[in-house]
Amino acid sequence: MNNQELRFEYGLQPGDDRVIRRITSDTGAFYDHEVQIAEELAQEHLLNGASTSGYHFVACYMQNQIVGYTCYGEIPCTRNRYDLYWIVVDPKYSRREIGSQLIHLTENQILRQKGEKIYIETSSREPYIAARRFYAKHGYREVAIFKDYYDTGDHKIVYEKHLTTK
Repeated sequence: MNNQELRFEYGLQPGDDRVIRRITSDTGAFYDHEVQIAEELAQEHLLNGASTSGYHFVACYMQNQIVGYTCYGEIPCTRNRYDLYWIVVDPKYSRREIGSQLIHLTENQILRQKGEKIYIETSSREPYIAARRFYAKHGYREVAIFKDYYDTGDHKIVYEKHLTTK
C-alpha cells in the first residue's frame, strides 16, 4: 500500500459508525461496552455534527472504506484543552503509519481550533502497551496514574501534550 491510496477527511460519512464498531472491536483491546461507546460517538457526530455533538473525527479511508479514525473534543469547563477519546486503526492496516498520520492531522486540527493541550486517558492493561508506546513516540508524556481506576489492577494512565505552532 502506498500513501496515494489513502484519503483523510475531517468528519464521517453515513455508515462509518458501523465500520467504526467493527474495526474498534477487531483490535481486540476494547471491552464490548467500549466498542459500543465508540459507535455511539460516531452516531452522535453523524446525527448532530461536530459543533453540536462536541465529537470531532479525523478519518482515514482506503477505497472509500474507513480504515482508521480519531475522535476528539474540547474538554468542557476548560480553556483550549482537548481530549483525544479514540485513535483506532483497522488491524489489517496496522504498521503502515496510518496512526501517525491521524494523530498528526488531529493535532493540527486542534491547533486550528486554538487548542493548547491534548489529554489521552488509557488503561494499564496489557492490550494497551502498544498504544502507550505510540503516545510516547509522538511526544505525549505520562502525567498521572489513577490506581485501580477501571478495576482492581487496571489503572487509568493519563498522557498530556502541549501543542505549539511551528
